[in-house]
Amino acid sequence: MKFLKFAAVTAATSVLGLSTAMAADYTLRIQTHYAPETVSGKLAQEFVDDVETMSGGRLDIEMFFSASVVKPTETFDAAASGILDGDMTGGAYQTGKNPAFQFVGDIMGGYDTPWQQYAWFYHGGGEDAANELYNEYNMQLIGWWVYGQESMSSSRPIAGPEDLKDWKFRSPPGLETEIFANLGAKPVVMDFTEIFTALETKIIDGADASGLANNVGLGLYDLVSHATYPGFHSMPSDHLAIRKDAWDALPEDLKRIIDVAMQKLAFQTALTFEVKNNEAAAMLREKGVTLHDWSAEDRATFRQAAQDAWQGWAEKTPEARALVDSHTAFLKTLGLVQ
Repeated sequence: MKFLKFAAVTAATSVLGLSTAMAADYTLRIQTHYAPETVSGKLAQEFVDDVETMSGGRLDIEMFFSASVVKPTETFDAAASGILDGDMTGGAYQTGKNPAFQFVGDIMGGYDTPWQQYAWFYHGGGEDAANELYNEYNMQLIGWWVYGQESMSSSRPIAGPEDLKDWKFRSPPGLETEIFANLGAKPVVMDFTEIFTALETKIIDGADASGLANNVGLGLYDLVSHATYPGFHSMPSDHLAIRKDAWDALPEDLKRIIDVAMQKLAFQTALTFEVKNNEAAAMLREKGVTLHDWSAEDRATFRQAAQDAWQGWAEKTPEARALVDSHTAFLKTLGLVQ
């Protein structure tokens, strides 16, 4: 009888302990635009697991994939207003609020590698500079996960700046259209979903869509036989931004756990896509696709055109000027601009 009572008490204690372990002290509801089956979606899920494991279950992250709560462009506002707690899309979606978000979302013509871009954030004063902007909207920028340079796809050679003349290509809106138009290209703003058909019907000569591996997945090289690789023009930064009051409410150890997990996500994202893009490049070469690696001189030509466009955007708001000046100063320390 004593044994049965002991067993019952032990079982009850175990159940109670399990319930206690499962009851998180804090919960963050975060949305990403990535689907769970994509490479980035799987990496985001690893981030969730890292945070929950390292916190011993004290912090629970409820991740909403595929923009299942609100549209990607609305995620930032949903987090800032309390519908969500965090945004794992990208700052470039918010340029309508302030042009300064361009320079935390897609620093066009800036850095060559994710590591250089991370270096600005962690060692070039970027984290503080960026959060002066984010805090104005009740958000805290925790960090970036950067998958690397995007590649342009084309039905004709794009081996250097001279090949951009009259090159008609799909472009996202904003700063990119200005830079390429100034170099003689003819950017056409269209939705991501329209690219394949536009290439197939020859409405456009090429497209700025995504990284090389993602472009393969889109089937673009079933239609065209040229691409830039490694890329040089666009390296979007996906971010983790959390509503500031929700962030401030977390104890210091949980903030540190999120920061560490975010840096792991950053590392794994850049590393994973480095491998996948190189695998895609080898496959495309075997298929007969020509990959154009612009020379240092040609990259400098593009970077100068981008810098000129930056200055125009910098005049739009004080926050944009502050971020442009911060990037420019750090690019000089890296020897990427004079």
